[in-house]
Amino acid sequence: MPAPIPLNFFGMPFGLVGLASAWLTAAQYQRVPRAVGEALLVLSAVVWLLVTVAYLWRAARSRSLSRDLTDPVGGPFAALCVVVPMVIAAYGLFPVEPVAGRVVVDVFLALTVLLGAWFTGQWIYGRVDVDRFHPGYFLPTVAGGLLAAASAAAVGQHRLGVMMFGLGSICWLILGSVIMARLLLRPMLPPPLQPTLAIEIAPAAVASIAYFALFSDSIDTVATFLGGYGLLMVLTQLRLLPAYLKLPFMPSTWAFTFSWAAAASVGIHWAERLRPPGAGAYTYVLLGLISALVGGVAVRTVMAAARRQLLPAVPPPPTTEQQAAAG
Repeated sequence: MPAPIPLNFFGMPFGLVGLASAWLTAAQYQRVPRAVGEALLVLSAVVWLLVTVAYLWRAARSRSLSRDLTDPVGGPFAALCVVVPMVIAAYGLFPVEPVAGRVVVDVFLALTVLLGAWFTGQWIYGRVDVDRFHPGYFLPTVAGGLLAAASAAAVGQHRLGVMMFGLGSICWLILGSVIMARLLLRPMLPPPLQPTLAIEIAPAAVASIAYFALFSDSIDTVATFLGGYGLLMVLTQLRLLPAYLKLPFMPSTWAFTFSWAAAASVGIHWAERLRPPGAGAYTYVLLGLISALVGGVAVRTVMAAARRQLLPAVPPPPTTEQQAAAG
């Protein structure tokens, strides 16, 4: 039996895409070379391809795709498999090959919507244990919809982008209420899921990115509105530091990366648009911090892989005695 590839492994290319977005945002204001962001997009594409091939090979061997998609904990992370290439195509492929970039964006945007619809139906049709409901449930429709909005805007499809902005925003209002109620009224998430608490930062940040792409890149009323809620979620993370500092490294640690990278991208945009004294310093500090975070998690991942500690252990097959006892 091949070693299982958890769906949250797709958080790796997702985090790298977020880091690339932060560098590209800084490059937009001539603070850094655009080539760095483009190289990070290529790296994220390579990692996405490796994870996708490894996962599909394992899923085909073990026939686990249906089981994984309906898993109440890991299932929502499957959305990242189609979200990541959509973003890479919008910001990496489209600038050099516009027709191919638009086609790839449209294909994966459609898959994002279909998968988000499937998950929504599954959560209605199947049983959902509220104690297993976690911020990762934002990924299929909220993150998927808002990133689809930004991607559509990037390839010149404004009306489609507005539609996706509506999809992501309304799902954020609905799921955000359910997820926050679960976090406030039920016991703390178990340690393997605690990194997903950082995903609470993402909706306001990604909504801001989509808004800037679709409507206005100025810090207007709507951008300030989104920034207010985003600031609250960022500051909330400070109270969670004692729990975070107790966590060992695990694949779910990647949940910290995209969320903070999206927040850094928005912070850079705010600094460069408002132009406070030392705006460039704010940009470099934010870029340095997010690069250190994602880079540190990536190095720790490589170390765990080298020690064969990254994948969950495969249980040994039952012995003859155990099979006889079970029979």
